[in-house]
Amino acid sequence: MTSRSTSPQRPLSAGRLALVAAATVLVAGTVFVAAGCGAGSDGASPSAEAAGAAKTVSYSRVVELSQPISPDIPLWPGDPAVVFKVVATMDKDGYYLRSFSIGEHSATHMNAPNSFVEGSPEDITSYPAEQRVVPAVVMDVRPQCAEDADYRLTRDDVLAWEKEHGEIAPGSVVLMLTGWQDLWDDPQAFLNLDDQGELHFPGFDGETTAWLMDERDIAGVGIDTHGVDAGTDESYATNMLMAENHKIALECLGNLDQLPPTGATLVLGALQLVGGSGTPLSVVALVP
Repeated sequence: MTSRSTSPQRPLSAGRLALVAAATVLVAGTVFVAAGCGAGSDGASPSAEAAGAAKTVSYSRVVELSQPISPDIPLWPGDPAVVFKVVATMDKDGYYLRSFSIGEHSATHMNAPNSFVEGSPEDITSYPAEQRVVPAVVMDVRPQCAEDADYRLTRDDVLAWEKEHGEIAPGSVVLMLTGWQDLWDDPQAFLNLDDQGELHFPGFDGETTAWLMDERDIAGVGIDTHGVDAGTDESYATNMLMAENHKIALECLGNLDQLPPTGATLVLGALQLVGGSGTPLSVVALVP
């Protein structure tokens, strides 16, 4: 897949920043994220303690991790079609405008707890902006997935990765690079349905995910396939764990091969859909 990396000299657009976090300021290749730095109730300046709590993220480049959206993208079986409709034209209205409709779990997207936990009041708006700026680690398991389309990430995979790159830092999102991102323009290959209608693509093993939560205190998981669970896992074990613990689950990511194993910071631009079971997502990575 062709890289869509962005030079640090090109600032993020105002629209992208609005989706990301209102409290984020880009200055000379460094993101300053305020942590409780608002004025006090008396209108005074932020306290020294609050100012000292500010977090900084230095980066040299920005990588787009969102797959492009068109009516031809891979769709989960039974999900609604992506539809674009022209509602205003230059000739008739003096400007150009389209409406669009898309499922909440189509394209690059993030899942919400209410999608998997019956009766959960936690929709996609329950993820605050601070939870959507998060460090990431990337586990490249393309060789294993090339041999087995149903491959599931194992604890041994994680331990082997840690032997080379160090223990996963608490609060990280673990991204699984399977190689499926390169199949985005081929929906049939991306979903890989067999004659019985069963999906075949790699994902996280539920036991591995539980171990990552218990032993590494991860913030969530992400993958370049259509599900953080392997296509053959009809229990949705990893999605259930993410939902029950209000963690992050990202699916249909792209350009994961453009990220280093450690050091990148994800910025998740979630649409604030009231009641939303998920949302199509704008994701960028800030790379050191």
